[in-house]
Amino acid sequence: MLHLPQPWVRTLKIGLALLVVVAALALVFGLYTRPDFLVQLSNQLWACF
Repeated sequence: MLHLPQPWVRTLKIGLALLVVVAALALVFGLYTRPDFLVQLSNQLWACF
C-alpha cells in the first residue's frame, strides 16, 4: 500500500479538484459557442413560466 506524505495528499486533492472545475467550465463555455444550444435552453426556461 502506498503511503504519501500528508502535504502531497492535500496538494493532489486540490489539483484534481481544480482540474475537474476547469474541465467543467471549459465544457460550459464550449456549449455557449453553439447558438442552437442557447436557443433550446432559452425555450426550455421560458416554457417553465
